[in-house]
Amino acid sequence: MVFDAPPAPSAAHAWMPSSPCGSGCIDSIDQVGPARVAARLAGVAGLLLSYPIAHAVTPRGKRAPLQRGYARLLLGSIGLRLRVVDNRVTAEERGVVDEGDTTLAPAGFGAAGRGVLIVTGHISWTDIVALASVQPLGFVARADMLDWPMIGKLAELMRVIPIERESLRQLPGVVAAVGARLAAGERIGVFPEGTTWCGRAYGSMRPALLQAAVDTGTPVQPVRLRYLDRHGVPCTVPAFVGVDTFGSSAGRVLRSRGMVAEVVLEPVLEPGPDRRELARRCEAAVRGAASSRHETTEWIEAGHTRVQDPSVATVAPEVRRPRRVLRGRRNTAAVRQETKA
Repeated sequence: MVFDAPPAPSAAHAWMPSSPCGSGCIDSIDQVGPARVAARLAGVAGLLLSYPIAHAVTPRGKRAPLQRGYARLLLGSIGLRLRVVDNRVTAEERGVVDEGDTTLAPAGFGAAGRGVLIVTGHISWTDIVALASVQPLGFVARADMLDWPMIGKLAELMRVIPIERESLRQLPGVVAAVGARLAAGERIGVFPEGTTWCGRAYGSMRPALLQAAVDTGTPVQPVRLRYLDRHGVPCTVPAFVGVDTFGSSAGRVLRSRGMVAEVVLEPVLEPGPDRRELARRCEAAVRGAASSRHETTEWIEAGHTRVQDPSVATVAPEVRRPRRVLRGRRNTAAVRQETKA
């Protein structure tokens, strides 16, 4: 006996990434008082108002330290500290950076003037601030981010490459734009999952945007990003998932106490000729031995229909993209055998 799979969240097309993470994934955490929240908001407002002026009066060649400094200050203003772990060096050389809000991390994603594609999982809007605090870079991000309060203007100045996830027709243009920026020697960050997850669960990395690195022969920097509470335990408070609005997510972060954004730089990968194989290597580097909390459901693929094994209990299944018809035929036979049994 098999059951119909729960309906996936509504999407504009069958290949649009979606996540089962929601409010049930969000942890509770120690909070600061209203006065501290107000001070943090004032600090954020001051930084966002002053940065465009500082950006305009700073010579182009000296903007990188300015951008990184402002990102670090902004990260501190929203209540997050930065920790950078560099796994690209030997154990004897490896350093962990865990400084105050105004001390810049010595580690970076790549040498100046050489393009690099930064690949990481996607948890929240805070990911952009955390990564920019390590080294200035551009991003591929959801197009409506440019309209968000506080973050929108910063995203515009960081030259975010907007992507409309609902429109597959725009994807080749986005890949071409990323490739052109990489060929020009820029650092570009992408989130191949295509949507946000809670940080304990994650989705598959889609290979489409990685084609830009394959086309240009650009090295890829995998980054393992997570958020920790004041006790060093992974937490999901910054996650921007489910029915969250930017306001509700930002309020939760601003009220948090003692959170740390940990950025782990894994060994650099050469792109190779196959974007799908590159996506698998990136996912292995970013995930390590971690397992997804939403990967407790066993799914039987039957053509374009997913059915759930009723012997496996689940709360929120991972939404997967449809398989190819040829694979579906083989799996249909397996379903028939399971049904007969």
